[in-house]
Amino acid sequence: MLFLKFLLAMLPIIWLVAALSGLKMAGHKACVMALILTMCLALGFWKLSAACTVTAALEGVLNALWPICLVIIAALFTYNLTVKTGAMERMKKMLAGVSRDKRVLALIIGWGFGNFMEGMAGFGTAVAIPASMLVGIGLDPMCAVIGCLVVNSTPTAFGSVGVPTVTLASVTGTELVPLAGNVVLIQCILTFLSPFLMVCICGKGIRALKGMMGITLTAALSFTVPWFLTAQLIGPELPDIIGSICCMGCMIAAIKVFGQKPQEEYAIEVDASKGQQDQERLTVGEGARAWSSFLLIFLLLILTSNLCPPIHNAIAGIKSSVAVYAGEAGSTLTFSWINTPGVMIFLAAVIGGLIQKATFGDMAEVLIQTLQKYWKTVLTICSVMAVAKIMSYSGMISDIAQFLVAAAGPLYPLIAPLIGAIGAFVTGSGTSTCVLFGGLQSETAAALGFHAEWMAAANVMGAGIGKMVCPQGIAIGAGAIGAVGSESKILSAVLKYFLLYVIAAGVICYAGTMLGL
Repeated sequence: MLFLKFLLAMLPIIWLVAALSGLKMAGHKACVMALILTMCLALGFWKLSAACTVTAALEGVLNALWPICLVIIAALFTYNLTVKTGAMERMKKMLAGVSRDKRVLALIIGWGFGNFMEGMAGFGTAVAIPASMLVGIGLDPMCAVIGCLVVNSTPTAFGSVGVPTVTLASVTGTELVPLAGNVVLIQCILTFLSPFLMVCICGKGIRALKGMMGITLTAALSFTVPWFLTAQLIGPELPDIIGSICCMGCMIAAIKVFGQKPQEEYAIEVDASKGQQDQERLTVGEGARAWSSFLLIFLLLILTSNLCPPIHNAIAGIKSSVAVYAGEAGSTLTFSWINTPGVMIFLAAVIGGLIQKATFGDMAEVLIQTLQKYWKTVLTICSVMAVAKIMSYSGMISDIAQFLVAAAGPLYPLIAPLIGAIGAFVTGSGTSTCVLFGGLQSETAAALGFHAEWMAAANVMGAGIGKMVCPQGIAIGAGAIGAVGSESKILSAVLKYFLLYVIAAGVICYAGTMLGL
C-alpha cells in the first residue's frame, strides 16, 4: 500500500519531468495540466474534500502572487527600465572597463552579485536579476540562465538573510549556530566548485578555464572562506552577504593581477559610440546614475532587513494575515505590504528611473510591456505553487518521504539530500522544503542513530539543489532572458548538473555520517 501511495503521489512530478524534458511542452501548459492531475488524485485517492482541494490551490496561487511573482515582475521591470533609459548600455561600458571577458563578468555578476541577491532577498532575485544583466552585456542567454540556476543552489540555505536555516532550526528543535555550522560543512565542497562550473557553462566547455584558473580560484576561495567562517561563528543571517561582498572585492582586485586580454570568442562587444563625448570614460556621477536602481535595491534591502532593527521593526507590522485553507492544520498566509523584497525592488526601480530621467509615462509603458510579456511565467508559478499546497495538505508529499525512508534503511543518508531536492522541485522554496521535511529528516536521524543537525543540513542542501530544476525557478529563468516557452530546453540543459550535485550531495552526506558528523 505504501508503494502504491508513493507511485501515485509521484505522478505529478513524473508528469512535469516528462512534459518539460521529454515532450518539450511549454511550462505554463505543463504546470496547469499537473495542477489538474494533482487535484484529481487528491480528490479521488487521498479523499481530500472539494472545499479543501480548492482552497489549498487558492492558497498556493495567493502565495505565488505575493511575494514570489511580485519579486520576479519587479526584477524584470527594473532591468527593462534600465534598458529603456540607456543605463544598461552605460553599465555594460563600465563593466567592460573592469574586464571585457565574458567569463570574468559571469563570475562577478552571476556568482558574486547573484549570491548577494540571494542573501539579501531570495525569492528568485538571484536568478532573475543577474541572468538579465548577463544577457544585457552580451552573454548567450541560455548559458547565462543555466549558470545562474546552477550556482544559486548552495547559497539558498542562507537566502533572505538566513530564513531557510532559521526556519529549519525551529522545525527540528536544533540549536541555530551549530546547525548553520553543519550546513556550511556539508555544502563547502559544492560551494567551492560552483564558480568553476559557472565558467565552464558560460564559456561553453571545460576549455573555458584556460587562463581563468587564478581568477576562478579567487572567486571560489574569497566567497567560501568568509561564508564558512561567518556561519560557524555568527549564524545563518550573514554568510551569503559577507561572502559575496568579499568575493566581488577580491575578484576585482584579482583582475588587476591576473587580467589579460580576453580571447576573441570570450570578449564582450560594446557598441562604438558616435561623438567624442561618448568615447570618453563615464564620470563617477554618470556611473552612479546608471547603477542607481541596483544600488538602491541594495540600500533598501539592507535598511528594511533585520540588520537594521529600527526601520525593520517599524514597518514589519504593516501586514495582513488570512487563513485560506478550509481544512484543519492549515497555515496562515501573511502578506507584508511594505517590508517584502518585491516592494523594495519596485521602489528602487521607480526612484532609479527618475534619476535616469525616465518619465512616469515611460515607467508605465515598461511595466505594461513587462506584464504582457511574462504572464505565462506568472501562470506557471501560480500553478506549481497550487500543486505544492495540494500535495502537502493531502499527504502526498509525506507519503513520498515515508516510502523513501522505509526503502533506504541504514543507507538513508545517501538519499537525504534527494528528499530535500524533491521538496524544492515541488515547492520551489528552500524555506517550504525545510517546513515540509525538516522534522522528517531529524526524526529519521534519531531513529537510525545519526546526528539530527547533519541530516537537517542535508535537507537544506538538497533544497538548494532541487531549485535548479523546479518549474518555478526555470520559469523565472526563462522570463529573465526573454525566452518564455523555452522551459523544456532549460530543464534538459540543467538536468545533468542537478544529477551531478544530488549524487555528490548524497555521497558527502553518507561520508559525514560514517565519520560521526
